[in-house]
Amino acid sequence: MAVTKEIVVERLKTVNGPDFTGNIVDLGMVSEIFIADSKVFFSITVPAARAQEMEPLRAAAERVVKAIPGVAGAVVALTAEKKGGGMEAPVPSRPAPRPAPPAAAPRAAPHAPASQSHGKRGVPGIEAIIAVASGKGGVGKSTTAVNLALGLAANGLRVGVLDADIYGPSMPRLLNIHGRPQTVDGKILKPMENYGLKVMSMGFLVDEETPMIWRGPMVMSALTQMLREVEWGRLDVLVVDMPPGTGDAQLTMAQQVPLAGAVIVSTPQDLALIDARKGLNMFKKVDVPLLGIVENMSYFLAPDTGKRYDIFGHGGARREAERLGVTFLGEVPLEMGIRESSDAGTPVVVSKPDGAEAKIYRDIASKVWDRVNDERGAAEAAVPNIVFE
Repeated sequence: MAVTKEIVVERLKTVNGPDFTGNIVDLGMVSEIFIADSKVFFSITVPAARAQEMEPLRAAAERVVKAIPGVAGAVVALTAEKKGGGMEAPVPSRPAPRPAPPAAAPRAAPHAPASQSHGKRGVPGIEAIIAVASGKGGVGKSTTAVNLALGLAANGLRVGVLDADIYGPSMPRLLNIHGRPQTVDGKILKPMENYGLKVMSMGFLVDEETPMIWRGPMVMSALTQMLREVEWGRLDVLVVDMPPGTGDAQLTMAQQVPLAGAVIVSTPQDLALIDARKGLNMFKKVDVPLLGIVENMSYFLAPDTGKRYDIFGHGGARREAERLGVTFLGEVPLEMGIRESSDAGTPVVVSKPDGAEAKIYRDIASKVWDRVNDERGAAEAAVPNIVFE
C-alpha cells in the first residue's frame, strides 16, 4: 500500500496533545510531512521550555506512524517556539523514556569508491569527501566551505555540498536555493542544484526559522540519510560543511565515512585557535588526514584609504599550522563584499569571479585538491604489493 500524507495525518490525529487536550494535528503542532522511500519525515512544534517533557509525545507520534502498513521508518523531530498555543500548563510529571533508535538503516551501497579506507563504506559515485570544520562558531566556516566548493568547481571538478549542520543549516541561503527536494521513483532524494553544485541540507526539509531539538541518535540518522540516500551522481569531491565544535555530527562523519581529509577554519586570535586545536586533534585521533588550515577574517583593508588593519591579530593560524606541521592554505580578508554576497546568496567566487577574493578561494581550492592527491598517493604507497610466483 502506498503511504500518503493523508494516511499519516489521520494516524497522527490519534496522538493526544499536551495535557491530553485535543490531538497534535488539530492543535497545529505537526509540520509539513515529507515522504521518501517509504520513510516519513516531520517535526512537532512545542514550547522550548518544555522540550524535554514532550519526548513521550514525540515517541508516540513516531510509534503510530511506524505502525502504518508500508512505512519503512520515521524520523520525527521536536522543534521549538518560545510560546505555544495553549501549551504552557504543566504536563503530567513522568520520566521521559530513552530516545527512540534511529530509523531503519540505509540501504547498502552497491559498490564503494576507491577512497574507501579502514573498513569505512564509501558513497557510490563520490571520489573524495572533504570536511570543512571549525572549533567554534562565528569564524566564517560555512562561507569558507561554499566558496571552497565553488573554487573547486571553477577549477574543473564535479562538486557537491552536504550541509551537515543540522541545527543551523546555511546552504539554502548561501546558495540561494529554495523549495523541497524531489525523490527518484519515490525513493532516494534528488539533490538541489545551483551554480553548478549539487546540494543537500536539512534546511530544504525544515523552514529556515524553525529551531531543531534533536538528540544525538537522530542527528546521526539524519546525517547518514542525507549522505547515503541522495542521488549524487558522479562527483569528484563532496564538500561537507560541518557544524562547529566536536560533537555527534563530527564523530559520525569521521568514524563512518572515508574522509579524504579535513580543512580547519579559524580566525587569527588566540581564543579561536585554542578551539581550532580541538578540531585538529579530534580528526587526528580518528585518522582523518588534515588538509590544512584557513585563516579567515585575517585582515581588513579600508575601502577609502587602502590601509590594512589586523583587527583580530594576524598570522596566528599560519604559526599554528607551522607548529603542528599542517599545510597553511591561505588568508581570507575581512571584506564587506564577501559578507554581502554571502547574505544575498551569490557567493563571491560566482558573483565576482575575477576579483581578488575569488582568486584567494580558488587558490585555496587548488591547494586543498593537491593535498587530497598527496594523501591518496601516500595511502597507495603504504599498501604492500604482494606478488605470487
